[in-house]
Amino acid sequence: MEIMLQVFEVCNGIVSEMAASMGGISQAMVSLPGEVQTAIENVGFLASIPLWLVTILGSLFITVLSFIMILTVYGRFFRLYMYTALAPIPLATFAGDSTQSVGVAFLKTYVGVCMEGAVIVLACIIYAGFVGTPVVATGEATTMVWSYLAETVFNMLVLVGLIKGSDRIVHEMMGL
Repeated sequence: MEIMLQVFEVCNGIVSEMAASMGGISQAMVSLPGEVQTAIENVGFLASIPLWLVTILGSLFITVLSFIMILTVYGRFFRLYMYTALAPIPLATFAGDSTQSVGVAFLKTYVGVCMEGAVIVLACIIYAGFVGTPVVATGEATTMVWSYLAETVFNMLVLVGLIKGSDRIVHEMMGL
């Protein structure tokens, strides 16, 4: 258990330092630009019907992508818990000369699972950089909202893809 805690503590320190030195994850918030908000406030009742449809569709996409992202991150936590719970079995293989390679492979894989958190934090920080400057189309409110939602959904797709692929990125980077 001491080995597992030390590996986790080192990986957690890397993730914490990365998040703190790059400004933190709290900057990854999306807010409606002022131009879009003003255009929405000036829309009449009949012109707001297409705006409602666009907003409902965009909200549905954003909600689905958020659930996928949350489930992926929670799945990573549970995978980390499973590795830790089952750790005594592969670590016991260090007792024999012929089975030590199993323990070494397990420790490498465990470090990889812990380092997925660093990839997820880095993906969130990159997302915050992309979200910081939205490009807003000009025209009527529906066009502006559609453009803004399309950009937000695209950025969220990139973020979800990076989070879902964090295990592959760590695997390729560390040769695990």
